[in-house]
Amino acid sequence: MQTANPPQTEKKEHPSGDKRFKVLDITMKRAGYNQSALIEVLHKAQEAFGFLEEDVLLYVARALKLPLSHVYGVATFYHLFSLKPAGKHTCIVCMGTACYVKGSGKILEDIENSFDVKVGETTADGEISLVSARCIGACGIAPAVVFDGVVAPKQDSETVLAKLKSFSQ
Repeated sequence: MQTANPPQTEKKEHPSGDKRFKVLDITMKRAGYNQSALIEVLHKAQEAFGFLEEDVLLYVARALKLPLSHVYGVATFYHLFSLKPAGKHTCIVCMGTACYVKGSGKILEDIENSFDVKVGETTADGEISLVSARCIGACGIAPAVVFDGVVAPKQDSETVLAKLKSFSQ
């Protein structure tokens, strides 16, 4: 009697050869390909790729058997996800009530005009990503701006523009 050989497990690799997709596969497998793990998977994808490209969103949608529109909707709803590559430096302008009343709207406008960049975009040279936040919880030091994760208190356009110009040198 002849015994059948056990099936060979072959290493599944993304057609592109990009090993970062394997990281996503491991995350999704660990979650049992459960659709409720979408946010966790998107976090892992952004960690691996730096931002959420369309092909990554499509890959996740197919693997979790979700409509691409749903995956895209989640990725665009949460401000922690980015669909574009981030700049070397990040500038977050707080637009909360206290900051806005004390001039953050003007600061944001001056940044956009001086660096030819809009909120949610990165400068053409890839140096600075401009982000606005509803509130960073630093009302006592308004207007506050966050440079590369460090909160700067009581800012004005002149000091913010000088700081951002130092990033571009």
